[in-house]
Amino acid sequence: MAGIGFELKKLFKKRGLLATARAYGYAGIVCTGPMILGIVLLLSILFLSRAYNMSFHGQEVFVSTITYTLLFSLTVSGFFSLVVTRFIADMLYEKQEKKIMPSFWGSNMLMLIIGELLYTAFLLCSNTNLTLTVMCLAIFAEILVVWNAMCYLTAIKEYNGILFSFVSAVIVAFLLAWAVIRLDGISVLGMLFAIFCGYGVMLVWDVVLLYRFFPRSAQQPFLFLQWFDKYLELAFVGLFINIGLFGHIVMIWNSQLGEKIEGLFRAAPYYDIPALLAFLTTLITTMNFMISVEVNFYPKYKAYYALFNNRGSIRDIKQAEDEMLTVLKSELKYTGLKQLFTTAIAISVGEAVISLLPLGFNDIMFGYFRILCVGYGLYAIANTIMLILLYFVDNRGAFIGTLIFALASPGLTFLMFNLSPLYYGFGFVIACGLFFVIMLARLTNFTRKLSYHLLSRQPLVEEHKTGIFTSLGLKLDRLFAQK
Repeated sequence: MAGIGFELKKLFKKRGLLATARAYGYAGIVCTGPMILGIVLLLSILFLSRAYNMSFHGQEVFVSTITYTLLFSLTVSGFFSLVVTRFIADMLYEKQEKKIMPSFWGSNMLMLIIGELLYTAFLLCSNTNLTLTVMCLAIFAEILVVWNAMCYLTAIKEYNGILFSFVSAVIVAFLLAWAVIRLDGISVLGMLFAIFCGYGVMLVWDVVLLYRFFPRSAQQPFLFLQWFDKYLELAFVGLFINIGLFGHIVMIWNSQLGEKIEGLFRAAPYYDIPALLAFLTTLITTMNFMISVEVNFYPKYKAYYALFNNRGSIRDIKQAEDEMLTVLKSELKYTGLKQLFTTAIAISVGEAVISLLPLGFNDIMFGYFRILCVGYGLYAIANTIMLILLYFVDNRGAFIGTLIFALASPGLTFLMFNLSPLYYGFGFVIACGLFFVIMLARLTNFTRKLSYHLLSRQPLVEEHKTGIFTSLGLKLDRLFAQK
């Protein structure tokens, strides 16, 4: 994450609104690029579909296929992302850049095998036609690779290139969708093909950027699997956070609000669209974390840990710790205030803005939007605190917090089924509030004895954890070395 921090710091040294806007744009796209792209493409092409009178059922099939594809890809990539990110950071620290690109293709291969098998099974059980199945699997594969590429792109300083790939993807998909409609009429497959090409543009350009930065190599593409034995809790943190974030939506699909679209595809339009728009309010905190924490907190964090490596005096360590925690408290305070302000603005003026969009909102949907804005606001702050715990290598604390969140989000939503549908969103709000309280309490207790935690976690004798993932990685590396 330090890579983008340096670029953002350089941008904020420049005065003017344009430099500030560019900094926030870089942070938002690097952090949530594929998700933003999915939302932008979904809304823009849905607008085209309605403008050219696509059938209501066709619109539902289109929205459901994109939504399910995004959620499946997030679930699979979530298990890999944090461990892969840790592997990249370690390789950069050890100046072993040649081992990075092989891990990109190795992790892609495993994610694609696991993900395609799971998603294929789901699509077959849904009895979708062959053409739609192939298109869904193709988009799913692209999104998986793009999600994975984002883990690697944080080390690259060519943020103009990243921004270019994002904008190009949106433009290509929108124009292609319009061209398909003009030439062949409106259809679900035509719109999915436009989405496929949009993500394809982003994927190709991201890979080009990676090869510009990292040296080419084919050695040990599955070396990263050893990091799963070392940091298995990180893998589950990534998985649990996505389950908690989207589990309530899946539960609502199976409530009285949900409706069958086709096969196993279900949706709850009255809930899904407000949830999608409410999720966008978390982008402020996501970008703010990248900017304020990375630019202001990271230098203090780096200086503090350097004193342990360079045998700093106890006085110097204590002073550096106090300075670091002071900056951390300040940045978390401002992050919370910005999210609170964003949520308040979304709730107060969101109805007026949304009414201008052709989304068919009614009073019930506006109610869900307001409720979910509160929930996603709490989640955004809690997630920021969780990321800080990962900075301090409190993987266990992050694991416990995200596990509770993953259980509470769908669980409390299910309990709300006993009440009126008007209260369904409150299950997610309570889960996010619980997640926030747990993360804040954990960070507070952890930082009270920060030096103790840092030193007590270091083994007296260096140990190398080996397990099933290490064995699998070695076998796969030998297999590919023979070929």
